[in-house]
Amino acid sequence: MSNELNKKYGLLTAICTVVGTVIGSGVFFKAEKILTETGGNLPVGILAWIIGGLIMVSCAYAFSILATRHEKVSGIVDFAEALLGKKYAYFMGWFLALFYYPTLTSVLAWVSARYLCVLIGWDITGPQCMTISGVLLITVFALNTLAPKLAGKFQISATFIKLIPLFLMAIVGTIKGLSNGLLVENFTTVVNEDISTASGLFKAVVATAFAYEGWICATSINAELKDAKKNLPKALVMGTLIIVAVYITYYIGLAGGIENAVIMQGGEQGARIAFSAVFANFAGTLLFVFVVISCLGTLNGLTLGCSRAFYAIAARNQGPKPEILKQVDPATSMPSNSSMAGLLVSAIWLLFFYGSQLGEPWFGPFSYDSSELPIITTYAMYIPIFISMMFKEKGLSVVKGKIAPVLAICGSIFMVIAAVFAHGVYPYQAAKANGTFSLPVLFYLITYAVIMIAGAFFMKKKSKK
Repeated sequence: MSNELNKKYGLLTAICTVVGTVIGSGVFFKAEKILTETGGNLPVGILAWIIGGLIMVSCAYAFSILATRHEKVSGIVDFAEALLGKKYAYFMGWFLALFYYPTLTSVLAWVSARYLCVLIGWDITGPQCMTISGVLLITVFALNTLAPKLAGKFQISATFIKLIPLFLMAIVGTIKGLSNGLLVENFTTVVNEDISTASGLFKAVVATAFAYEGWICATSINAELKDAKKNLPKALVMGTLIIVAVYITYYIGLAGGIENAVIMQGGEQGARIAFSAVFANFAGTLLFVFVVISCLGTLNGLTLGCSRAFYAIAARNQGPKPEILKQVDPATSMPSNSSMAGLLVSAIWLLFFYGSQLGEPWFGPFSYDSSELPIITTYAMYIPIFISMMFKEKGLSVVKGKIAPVLAICGSIFMVIAAVFAHGVYPYQAAKANGTFSLPVLFYLITYAVIMIAGAFFMKKKSKK
């Protein structure tokens, strides 16, 4: 086996990785939560989508500038190494491999199964849903490991398919809402006035973080992208701008098709109720099939990054068993061992997600939301990179060298503050029937510290050899 990855992806695949990985479950999964967090205040919800989108675009633009200068193995880890050294790059890669990619991939496996179960009429937390989650997780890893080119083609196809229901809802829902007055009513009516605007906005922005996350996965194919220094920046900027436009127009179209209160009360059925209301039952069900495909496309995109995460560490001769995890299968040009390690860690996090969020908590105060907190941690870890970018990247214009990283820093700090505000003191199972309170951010940070200490052990162990 070799240890080098081949250039096999073009600009379209890169753009579809950005758009296809981000757009999917989050826009459906979190739309109802954003309405709930804002008390059904539609303008505040739209503002949350805008703020979350601007933060994403600012960070993606800053990384796109770095992508024109640094190309090695795996975008974000390359940038960290160039600006902050090998140790920070190692811990960034370790976090991505053990925390970020597998937590999101596991949640997406469940979300994909969730909407499939909604379509069939099964319980979204029952054994059927969890079994389907496991099967989807194994299937998508097998696809990316054994047939990466087919996985790339599926990513492109799923991206275009998933835009169909979003565009139709944005256009038809808005027109219908304007004609029957429902859109104006939803804009001017607040369902729950007891929720303050500031509190609702902070929590809603954190919810958008999940819906907007995934664009960083495109940097994981840096070494496999043709003319990466030219195409990766284009993919990051064009992809993120497309995403913001699609999300906001879809959210407005949704408000034109159904009352905010119905979406808030509908739970997992909310999106299907909306599509059926706008397009009638049969057409709504057909479009909801596209929603399921959309979620699968997002899962595929995240798996693309997750399957390469351990390789990004091992290629630098760091982490556990680098001589094994950096091997590339010559037949597929895929780091197969890295992919299997990613599958194992994702399966463990899927078990955690079920035990912490989908029933009676198994993990007590450690039952935090693994779909949002790891995302916020990446923003915290971006900050040193952006600060270093301002001082170490020479020859850039004021906009690229100063303004872009400052905006990215401000956005990242805002996300961290909003996350602490939203999750800092938050009940697990209503803090055991209001008898006490939990600190999920604290217990999440304990988990984070343990995983990072384990990473330090593997780094030191390797350095002694």
